[in-house]
Amino acid sequence: MAKSKKKKTTSSKIKKPSFKLSSQQKLIFGSFLIIFGILLFTAFLSFFFTGKADQSILSEFGSRESEAQNWLSKSGAWLSDFFIYKGFGIASFVFSGLIFLSGIYVIMDINKTKLLRHWFWGTLVVIWFSIFFGFFIPKIDSLSGTIGFEINTFLQDYIGKIGIILLLLFALIVYLAIRFKVTAQSFISIFKSAKKDITDEFSSHQKTQNNDKDTFVHIDNDLTAEAEDIKTAFDIPLDNLETKTKSEKPEVVEDRVEMEVEKIEEEQSETDNLANKLVEDFGQFDPTLELGNYQFPHLDLLKKYDTEGITINQEELEENKNRIVETLNNYKIGIASIKATIGPTVTLYEIVPEAGIRISKIKNLEDDIALSLSALGIRIIAPIPGKGTIGIEVPNKNSTVVSMRSVIASKKFQNAEMQLPIALGKTISNETLVVDLAKMPHLLMAGATGQGKSVGLNAVLTSLLYKKHPAEVKFILVDPKKVELTLFNKIERHYLAKLPDTEEAIITDNNLVINTLNSLCIEMDNRYELLKNAFCRNIAEYNAKFKARKLNPNEGHQFLPYIVLVIDEFADLIMTAGKEVETPIARLAQLARAIGIHLIIATQRPSVNVITGIIKANFPARIAFRVTSKIDSRTILDGSGADQLIGRGDMLYTQGNDLIRVQCAFVDTPEIDKITEFIGSQKAYPEAYQLPEYVGEESGTSLDVDIDDRDILFREAAEIIVTAQQGSASLLQRKLKLGYNRAGRLIDQLEAAGIVGHFEGSKARQVLVPDLVALDQLLENEKNS
Repeated sequence: MAKSKKKKTTSSKIKKPSFKLSSQQKLIFGSFLIIFGILLFTAFLSFFFTGKADQSILSEFGSRESEAQNWLSKSGAWLSDFFIYKGFGIASFVFSGLIFLSGIYVIMDINKTKLLRHWFWGTLVVIWFSIFFGFFIPKIDSLSGTIGFEINTFLQDYIGKIGIILLLLFALIVYLAIRFKVTAQSFISIFKSAKKDITDEFSSHQKTQNNDKDTFVHIDNDLTAEAEDIKTAFDIPLDNLETKTKSEKPEVVEDRVEMEVEKIEEEQSETDNLANKLVEDFGQFDPTLELGNYQFPHLDLLKKYDTEGITINQEELEENKNRIVETLNNYKIGIASIKATIGPTVTLYEIVPEAGIRISKIKNLEDDIALSLSALGIRIIAPIPGKGTIGIEVPNKNSTVVSMRSVIASKKFQNAEMQLPIALGKTISNETLVVDLAKMPHLLMAGATGQGKSVGLNAVLTSLLYKKHPAEVKFILVDPKKVELTLFNKIERHYLAKLPDTEEAIITDNNLVINTLNSLCIEMDNRYELLKNAFCRNIAEYNAKFKARKLNPNEGHQFLPYIVLVIDEFADLIMTAGKEVETPIARLAQLARAIGIHLIIATQRPSVNVITGIIKANFPARIAFRVTSKIDSRTILDGSGADQLIGRGDMLYTQGNDLIRVQCAFVDTPEIDKITEFIGSQKAYPEAYQLPEYVGEESGTSLDVDIDDRDILFREAAEIIVTAQQGSASLLQRKLKLGYNRAGRLIDQLEAAGIVGHFEGSKARQVLVPDLVALDQLLENEKNS
């Protein structure tokens, strides 16, 4: 039973015949057409010299004893007689040219639409000239051909000679108007141009006469009289003509004077000259050079499933179509047409209702259609954006697996020219959906437990591992559940980023999450400072400038990799840490896009106290897996739909525009294990990418700091803090060009001196001294005490 079913499914696959030529076939066929066009032209040309002599042997074509005079022998004699004498006459030369042109189009693989247009107009030109010559030569001749003569005779019997002349004239006008866009204004402009030429020629003649001084008076009188005549004939102002004729300035012939333009290159600055010299000597900076032998994971590490590919079950399609039509007919809703698009999990039925049917009436029948089809979840799209149809998505009885291997191997992903390409899965039309995380710029992922969120995160990370070098992207992985992302520990020294002096690269402790997020905010501020100093607007411009060696590493510049923060269970962090987590995440979501820090947040609890308004406002790109209620769907997508998905990776994706239904690519734990093992076994960096050090509240020092142990920059740091009225370590880093550790110690000493307040999470400390006069008085009192 199972075998017969499998055979039936296999036989239901429809293979459409392909008529597309390969490159070799195009070369062969195109060459044939070019040579055949040349042969026809040669035979036609020879006909006008040898045609009469070859008339006697045309009836003896099969005999080898007869000999033809045509340059292509008997074949040339027969072809030329067929096309020219029995066909369209001398206009048949156009056919040889069209065949030659067709060969060029085939070999060069040029769009065939223009070629069809050439054939259409070329054929009309052949017919027109054949009739034209047949009209003036009232006998069968090589100029008109038999067809031209016969058509002429036929037309003269019905419309006469005058009618033929007018018909040919009308056909010529139609041809010029459509083919060359000729209008009535074109003829008027031609007439005006001819009139202007006559006037200029006459004026030039009079200027020549002015050179003879002896006859100047005569000439002048004659010119005045002639000018009057010209003024009457061409309506030219007399004053203008007299000015031109009496001018004694020599005429300059501009066409004979050649001018050479010397191109002066813009002077380059000293920095540009130095950068160009460095690039010329050493080439552009290559960030991947340290791991120059790094090998990207290969496709064999990903599993290939036997159930891949779309199978067409004609019986299921027909049954669903009949039930949809029957259900709608029960409610007096007629259908003009219906079309099915088969996807890996869902089939989309596009219907066009009859005129006068309200869309809302069909939308309200969602549950009735689901009942008639006995399907798990029916989703109605009324109308489909960009189309004049209504969509009904019906789950397939036997869904097919969309493997990670199939989407990674697709041309769309392999040829994607994106900063951070992600292959999410396949749409209903079985197309691979590839998006750019850098353009999103952040991604919110939500859905009920067990519906595919963790698999979706693995698909995102796998896509980036297959496309980006370790020098180009770094991951910060937050996993409160402690089991989902542990396999990525193996690529710690290749792809992961972490705080200094921390053991685990995968962050599982909530306190460490808060420190990491605040450290990431410091990294963001530092990167913006680098961009400001480099006069760049985003990370792409900055890195391009750094590769071109226009930025000096001695001034703190360095190649900046993209940083992707992945949080697997956001709800748990909000419950335990609240504002301490939400505030830095909101700040990163609002500001971090330009400097290459992108956030991916996943949660199984899409409630408004987890996905707050601030979070939603800065996460336009969202993925919704199946949820249990319409309220959850509206929280994620601002609309319904996620509650009608069927689970197992079925998801809706939006980037602020339309919803796209996608079957998420499936990547299993053993596949992730193989990929991370393959990467981890290669040469790596000495350590993971180091984030800036962040000193939390619990790590602050005692306030009893000895005055004698203060930093030598204490006074200068205090003046900077009081002047700016902002108590932050990052400010001291920028102004005094310090490392974070020393800046943190200075902040502790300033707190001990009563200049700044205590630690307040991610907020800057309060400055307790209002101005520099009060600062001097405070420090003076310290000395006296």
